[in-house]
Order: sequence, then C-alpha cells, then structure tokens
Amino acid sequence: MDSTPAAKAAPGASSSSSAAAVAAAAAEDLAGGVAAMTLDERFDLLRGIGEECIQEDELRRLLEKKPVPICYDGFEPSGRMHIAQGIVKTINVNKMIRAECKVKIWIADWFAQLNNKMGGDLKKIQTVGRYMIEIWKAAGMNLDGVEFLWSSEEINNRAHEYWPIVMDIARKNNVKRITRCCQIMGRSEQDDLTAAQIFYPCMQCADIFFLKADICQLGMDQRKVNMLAREYCDDIKRKNKPIILSHHMLPGFKEGQEKMSKSDPSSAIFMEDDEAQVNVKIKQAFCPPKIVEGNPCLEYIKYIVFPWFGRFEVIRKESNGGNKTFTSMDELISDYETGALHPADVKPALAKAINEILQPVRDHFNNNNEAKVLLNTVKKYRVTN
Repeated sequence: MDSTPAAKAAPGASSSSSAAAVAAAAAEDLAGGVAAMTLDERFDLLRGIGEECIQEDELRRLLEKKPVPICYDGFEPSGRMHIAQGIVKTINVNKMIRAECKVKIWIADWFAQLNNKMGGDLKKIQTVGRYMIEIWKAAGMNLDGVEFLWSSEEINNRAHEYWPIVMDIARKNNVKRITRCCQIMGRSEQDDLTAAQIFYPCMQCADIFFLKADICQLGMDQRKVNMLAREYCDDIKRKNKPIILSHHMLPGFKEGQEKMSKSDPSSAIFMEDDEAQVNVKIKQAFCPPKIVEGNPCLEYIKYIVFPWFGRFEVIRKESNGGNKTFTSMDELISDYETGALHPADVKPALAKAINEILQPVRDHFNNNNEAKVLLNTVKKYRVTN
C-alpha cells in the first residue's frame, strides 16, 4: 500500500497497453491540479456532481467563507465493486479535490457488520475495504486530497466524542422516523429489521457531525439520513447545516432495474471484469431504439464516458453513417431519438470506452501481488445480505 494517509491499511492489516495509457491520461486530467478557480467555477463544479443539492445558496455561502470545505462520503465494504462505486466515485472525488475541498471517505466497517454484510465477519469486511482502496488507487483517484478513515478505529479512538452524538440523535427521534431511513442500508420499512439496523441510521447521522463534514456527497439512496442530519440541526439550534449533494444512481442493465445489484453480476460492470465480460454484458443490456428515458446504456455514456473522456466515439461503416465523435450528451440524444444513432452503434462504442477506463485497474490487479491476493480473496467471499 501507499505510504500516504490515504492508503492507510485496515486495522490489523500490514500496512501497458495503449488503452490503459489513454484511460490513465484521462484520469490525470480529472484529478490534475488547476489554476486557482473562481467562486463560480468551484460552485459549478461541485453542483454538477449532484442530481440534487440542498441547498444551493448554502453551498455558495460555504465556498465564500471556508477556503477548504470538508466533504464526506462513506461506504460499506460489502463485496466486489461495481463501476458506479469505482469510476463514478473517482470522478466525483476528483471534482471535489479540484474545487479545493478536503474529502473524508468513511470506510464503514462497523456499519457493514451491523448490516450483516459478509455474515458480520469484521475481518472479511476489512479485507474488502482494502480491496476497494486498491481499486481507487488504480482507477486514478486523486488521493492527495483524500483521507480514508476506518469507522471501527476512529470511533474507538474518540468514543467520548462519538457516542454522545449518537445517543442524542436517538433520543430526539422516534422509531418510525429512524425506520424511514432504512433505505440507506438497502432495506425497506417493511423488512424485519434487527435492533442493530434500527441503530444504524442514528450512527450514520452522527458520522456527519463527528467528521465535521460541511458537505455530504452520497447517492440519492442516502438522502433520507442526510435530511435527518439537517433536521437534527434544527433540534439542537445549529445554524450551519450539512449541505447535501446527492449524486445520480446508475441503473442496472436489465429493463426496469433501477439500481445495480451485486447479487446479480449481469446487472452491472464490476471493476475487475475482463474485456470479454464487459462486451457480453453491454451486448445483452437493455437499449431500446430511439428511447432515451430508462436506457441504461445512455446513462453509462452520460455519467461515465463523457465525464471521463469529454467525448463519445462511434466507429461504424460509411453505409451506416460513418464514424462520428459526439462532444455533448445533447448531440448524442438528438441523433439517438431520430434513429441516426442505433443501439448497434452505441453498444460496441460503449464497451470500447468502458474497457479503456478499466484497463489500468486490470493491469494493477494482474501485476501487483498484494492487489492480486486481495481480489482473489474477495472473489471467494459470499455476498451476504
């Protein structure tokens, strides 16, 4: 592992091709330092991360008053990493760093245990956490501005700070309000929740204050607990509420599949999928002609390919319209809706772009012995819900 704080090991752990070069260069562009940005540029960069921002005026005031805001993101180490966790997170973190923020990534190992991931085996959970850090390193995440924090370690070290916040949040909310947050764990209010899963939202809400986060940058599926944190600010008469930047959730490849599923490998691209696997999954993906809404292939292009490369290249015969490079999503949608761009054009071009992005990750796990052992270990684990 790197010697930087960003590559800190889990508690108890010891501390190519032309396509790869292209993808690595694109990652550098995303992560690379830029000249001092204006307030408007920083605001636009951060606002562009979120499908929803609560509230925009608060975000602007924060950037005016605080030179280096703290952004918080967190994840349960719970199995193999799909492309939304791997690449979309890398894109978003690199944007936050460029906008002159500090990013704290909360490796929620205790939370995964509470949620019975990996059968509640903390050692397995922490192994998965180390595997995920290796992926982000290989994918091009700018680790200079990132601090990875293990929940088990940080909570134990600062228990006197953490638990009073959790207890106060629990006292100020009834069970009904807390169970409304169970979506954050991939559960529904109708599920037979354990006592641990009732306690989980109180802890996640407390994380935001414990980490002194100014901005919560998580997916739309985490919105309810972030709103609970803002409501808690009203309860304790705190003026500065955490700003919520909720990013879009990529759908699965099957028709009507709102989210990728780790338990359904065909629903998503995983970060170590080989070229053939990517090609097959995209070839079989739902992609109705002339229909943009609910089209997972177009969402991959919008949220992964364009942010990564700034373009989408289609290679086809002259009789089918010839090669074309799209430089905006609006341009691509216009062609797709008229039928000038067909699914048979989109799918191979999308597969090529995704394979270029993933090649440095494949190379890392093929060539780095520690990473290879981590991957092989994680693949053997059964994803337990």
